[in-house]
Amino acid sequence: MAIGPRLDLRQTQSLVMTPQLQQAIKLLQLSNFELATFIDQELERNPLLEREDTDRPIERTEPKADAADLPVLDSAPPETPMLDGMTASSAEDGFDVDYDNTFNNDSAADSVDGEAFGQWSSKGGGSHSFDDSDSSLEQMVAGDISLRDHLVAQLNVDMAVPADRLIGLHLIEMLDESGYLIGDLGELAEKLGCPVERVERVLKQVQGFDPVGVFARSLRECLGLQLAERNRLDPAMQAMLDNLELLAKRDLPGLMRVCGVDAEDLSEMIGEIKALDPKPALRFDHVVAQPITPDVLMRRAQDGSWLVELNSDTLPRVLVNARYYSKVAAGARNKDDKTYISERFQSANWLVKSLHQRATTILKVATELVRQQDAFFRLGVQHLRPLVLRDIATAISMHESTVSRVTSNKYIATPRGIYELKYFFTQSISSADGGDAHSAESVRHRIKAMIDSEGKTVLSDDQIVVALKADGIDIARRTVAKYREAMNIASSVQRRREKALGM
Repeated sequence: MAIGPRLDLRQTQSLVMTPQLQQAIKLLQLSNFELATFIDQELERNPLLEREDTDRPIERTEPKADAADLPVLDSAPPETPMLDGMTASSAEDGFDVDYDNTFNNDSAADSVDGEAFGQWSSKGGGSHSFDDSDSSLEQMVAGDISLRDHLVAQLNVDMAVPADRLIGLHLIEMLDESGYLIGDLGELAEKLGCPVERVERVLKQVQGFDPVGVFARSLRECLGLQLAERNRLDPAMQAMLDNLELLAKRDLPGLMRVCGVDAEDLSEMIGEIKALDPKPALRFDHVVAQPITPDVLMRRAQDGSWLVELNSDTLPRVLVNARYYSKVAAGARNKDDKTYISERFQSANWLVKSLHQRATTILKVATELVRQQDAFFRLGVQHLRPLVLRDIATAISMHESTVSRVTSNKYIATPRGIYELKYFFTQSISSADGGDAHSAESVRHRIKAMIDSEGKTVLSDDQIVVALKADGIDIARRTVAKYREAMNIASSVQRRREKALGM
């Protein structure tokens, strides 16, 4: 056979991940916070993108004739029809003090007394007279006192030396939300230009403030301060505080050995520890934790069905500015400028379409999840049915990988609380009588409920298996033990021992 060059034509098929497709996949799996960050970056990068102002009507102007065929798109999700009785729609204090002479002359610290004692001019009204027309009775009503104000008030009364008050103020600023002292005393002493022994002396004094336990540097010290205030910090109790890890492990024999007490005395000591407050500052500053912002909202409709809609607060609203595009396109003078403008316009259009498709997909998956888990929302976790990605993907004609990306880092607000969409996918446990399978999450709930409701008779894992099989759940003993340990529930032997000690 002769060897030589030749030209062949072949036709093949291959899957190519274009940059636009990669971007669409990336957007699908982003959380609402990550998506907002990405949109901000795109708005800085692409001059043809602009954020929709929802506070005023959107002016949609027709572009010039040379760009009349270019669409103006937005990322608002589409309206979706009623789906099997379910409606899915889119809803749319620090110090500025010269420390050089403060601790060399205590009288110099008088300049910071305004922080400790407060200034009359900083109070409501702003005037020193009684006929201030700006003040009102509502402004004079006392609000909830904060921990800082409570401690500063005690500091003003208990410490006569201004320099010590200054140290105390800095120590107050070093408290965390639980009342524990964070930071290094040596660094504070260096910052204030005073001996560390003086800082420690002031710390010892403020540790006697109310609530007892604040300014502690550890849980052991916090509990010790409270026990000392109750005159209960004897050697046995000190030994327990020095071995709190044994109490956390519920090693009662080890505690009796190190404390030198019997079971009855140990039970009383544990009861005293349980009566203490490990976070004494929480009674003052009631900071409500901001819950996760859900991507999907769910509520009951008037006809009893579930209404599923997207959370408008998490939907990015961006528009393609076609007027600006037509203006800059007409002013482009060379090929590079025209190429850049065209690429930016195509990128902007693709981003808006991708956001639109993302919202539609999330709504579609969430709606099907609600339909599949209807019994859970109506009756509770014990009715959570086993579900896998394939079930949802088949029902809505999507690929499993798409459903997986949609349910990652996405949350739904329901009448039973806020849940991640992944929560509703659980393994199945076979039924003992050949009926429908049970969700692993609902089985865990049953195990916990049985243990929580046990009285003097403690249920062993074998007894739990028998009870579950009587309810039609085919489960092995090792599975019960695994679920129990995952929920940090002690064994039956340990629970029996704790009940005997009154824990």
